[in-house]
Amino acid sequence: MQDRIKLGPPIHKMQALFKQMNPSYWDAVAKSLKETKPKTFWRSYSDAVNNLAFSRWLPAGKTALRVLKTDLFDESLGKGLYPLLRESAESVFGMDVSSVTAGRAKLNHPDINVVVGDVRKIPFLDGSFDVVVSNSTLDHFDTVEDIVISLRELYRVLKKGGLLLITLDNPLNPVITIRNILPFWFLHSTGLVPYRVGATLSARRFRQLLEELGFKVVEVKTIMHFPRILIRLVEAVSKKISEGTQQRLIEFLISFERLSSLPTGLLTGYFTGIKAIKQ
Repeated sequence: MQDRIKLGPPIHKMQALFKQMNPSYWDAVAKSLKETKPKTFWRSYSDAVNNLAFSRWLPAGKTALRVLKTDLFDESLGKGLYPLLRESAESVFGMDVSSVTAGRAKLNHPDINVVVGDVRKIPFLDGSFDVVVSNSTLDHFDTVEDIVISLRELYRVLKKGGLLLITLDNPLNPVITIRNILPFWFLHSTGLVPYRVGATLSARRFRQLLEELGFKVVEVKTIMHFPRILIRLVEAVSKKISEGTQQRLIEFLISFERLSSLPTGLLTGYFTGIKAIKQ
């Protein structure tokens, strides 16, 4: 999620909408992206990193009957995770708080089952899904309480023995630490942060909460290790090279994911990812 947008209304009004998690905020984000062309190289890199991480966690073959993805931001702008999820499930459902984002995801991927809804109150019955995928959905709330409410909902809609594959911003990453200290108006006006981000959890607290809710945590890892502060430089270079060279460049950037296995991976990874099973 690196694309800068023009939100239109004064920032203080948009902040008020965000604090209420009003769909109008994310509708404004989606509409602005139609006017401001997304950075295609960044989107390709982001999709590649996410696909690598989640492909290692998803069961091989179509062993999952129903999969839920908790937001459709990436799918509204490009491929996202949908092609990967389609390989693992008979039916893929996607939800988003923004009807605009959901609609664009449906246009890009006609086979996906789209629902507009808030992850704090998921519009599905208990035990509806074999797998729930939530990549950087819950780190856009103002409070940890909202994250906990959402995690309870993810637990509720999963079948017993179902998989939860989830990521949140990693607060130990220095970029995120600084981002969380500085005011949003400054970050947005300088183009460092394209839209509002929110509370997150340390890996230890994240794991603890999931276990308290009844999940068995299978794996914890960090994701997206190429330094985000260098991405603008790479983006500029990518505009001057061929598609084939761009792909090789993306493969080089993905090689940084090996840092996840090092002790320093807790500092270099932009996201904390967890694979858990509902007991």
